Amino acid sequence: MHRAPAQPVILGNEPGSFPHSVLAERHPAIIRQVRDAFPYGPDILERLDALSAGCVKGAIEPLPAEAHDRDRWRAWGLDGYAGRSWFDVPWLWSESYFYRQLLEAVGYFGPSPWQGIDPFRPFKLAELEAPETDEELAVLDTLENRPVEEQDRALLHGSLWGNRADLGFRLSDAEAEERAAVPGLVADDSETLWTLLSDADAVTGTATPTETETTTSAEAGTLCLVADNAGRELIPDLLLAAHLLAHGRCRRVVLHVKPYPYYVSDATTADVVDALRKLTSARGAAADYGRRLWAAMADGTLTVRAHPFSAAPLPYAEMPDDLRAEFAAAALTIVKGDLNYRRLVGDSRWAPTTPFRDVTAYFPGPVAALRTLKSDVITGLDAATEAALVAAEGQRWRTGGTHALIQVRE
Repeated sequence: MHRAPAQPVILGNEPGSFPHSVLAERHPAIIRQVRDAFPYGPDILERLDALSAGCVKGAIEPLPAEAHDRDRWRAWGLDGYAGRSWFDVPWLWSESYFYRQLLEAVGYFGPSPWQGIDPFRPFKLAELEAPETDEELAVLDTLENRPVEEQDRALLHGSLWGNRADLGFRLSDAEAEERAAVPGLVADDSETLWTLLSDADAVTGTATPTETETTTSAEAGTLCLVADNAGRELIPDLLLAAHLLAHGRCRRVVLHVKPYPYYVSDATTADVVDALRKLTSARGAAADYGRRLWAAMADGTLTVRAHPFSAAPLPYAEMPDDLRAEFAAAALTIVKGDLNYRRLVGDSRWAPTTPFRDVTAYFPGPVAALRTLKSDVITGLDAATEAALVAAEGQRWRTGGTHALIQVRE
């Protein structure tokens, strides 16, 4: 398979650009919200204020010598970036390191009384308990008696467009929720996606199947689902997983989440538990989904994975061997959300018509991306689609959250 030639990595040092606005405006706004959400003491408040000032006008500082993951971050490039401006290093790296430093400032990794307290939890819970969430769950009752193909499409698109609930995105774009999602996708490989999820030969692993592993259409192997946000996005992801398991589209789902709070709303194991509790305490069909998912956790057909690389400031092309082996053994990996898309294709200045299959040629197995567009990176568009988008919106279509894509590389 052809591999696309490397392109310049996106930095945040261009005034007026979207990455620059994230570093200069969104990050201080996030710190202010975290600062106001907890009754932190003076030491933590002082560290938060220093981070707010430093990430705009200062230089990147190393982690403390006693930090448990200091060596890991050094391997991820910290030694080469420490002392440089946040704006002059790869944007993906500086964004990721900002969240690591924010956790350091609030004492998340301890030892401190605030150890293990998610600084974004109030925002996540507020979204989970919002009336809109209950309204979305109530829609499930109308799907129960619909043909399976209609349920397929509804739950797939629920997972896709659920990404618009991204809390971090709304911090810098307060009107995002008010804009109607564009019905047409800029790329739609959903037919290929369903083919992969129906492939009787897509069995987990490469070894000869045993008698109990005989391939059938009801045993389509393992699906890796790389989650993005908690709350109103994670629930649709879980509903899709439950549907795929119930209808034999896969035998097992491995839900990859972040190992610690990240990018404001990214899902952790605790967020999975909160989402499952929300479902099981709901009414009607939502509660049925919740009970099935809870049982799937208990019997191992749904498992949660929090690999350290899930919060790495690097593209998936640099994934470690153990994670590569997991994705290679899966019948399909579905990558959710904007950040994971940037990591999947590389956070680079690709021409929008660069083939998706070329930029993901390195990936060790079949991979699909479900993403609403909230950053500049895009691949896999045909020239006519790109031209129509630019004519209608300039470059706003790249970051406004009103467009989406389903892209698949078999």
